[in-house]
Amino acid sequence: CTFYHKIGACRHGDKCSRRHVRPTESKSILLANLYQDPRRADPKAEPMLDEKFDRFYTDVFLKVAGLGEVDSIVVCENENFHLTGNVYVRFRTMAMASDAMMALNQEWFGGRPVYCDLLPVANFHEANCRAHDTNSCTRGGLCNFMHVRRPSNEMRKRLKQAQEKTMVLAKIR
Repeated sequence: CTFYHKIGACRHGDKCSRRHVRPTESKSILLANLYQDPRRADPKAEPMLDEKFDRFYTDVFLKVAGLGEVDSIVVCENENFHLTGNVYVRFRTMAMASDAMMALNQEWFGGRPVYCDLLPVANFHEANCRAHDTNSCTRGGLCNFMHVRRPSNEMRKRLKQAQEKTMVLAKIR
């Protein structure tokens, strides 16, 4: 299935007529439906949305960075059930991703169990909806490509710097 191979999720799920080959090794993991967008519960929740998202992103980053070196994190804000709230994490090595998957499947987040799988996705950029990035996607939240929710640049920069510092300190010790 091209959607499963490119995005790690398919709207047909296990009922898809094409094969979803689950990898046994990968640098990428999927945390299915982890992000609970406050706009779903309260459409008037616009004020403070960016701040709440930055807190969520920071919580997730700190958790997964404690399990291995993170290359990138992508959070989907699509509305369709197979993509909504999905968090994609790419680690530096396959071993880090595998260890993180095992650890995260034992965790809870926001009062709900975490569901984590290895992904066939090699490049998150290819799965992004480029039209969404320019506010021109005609499919809206039901698009089958990733509508990426991004943290503030300042937050992303601080988290990356903190991770780099941690890695340097680990090499020194």
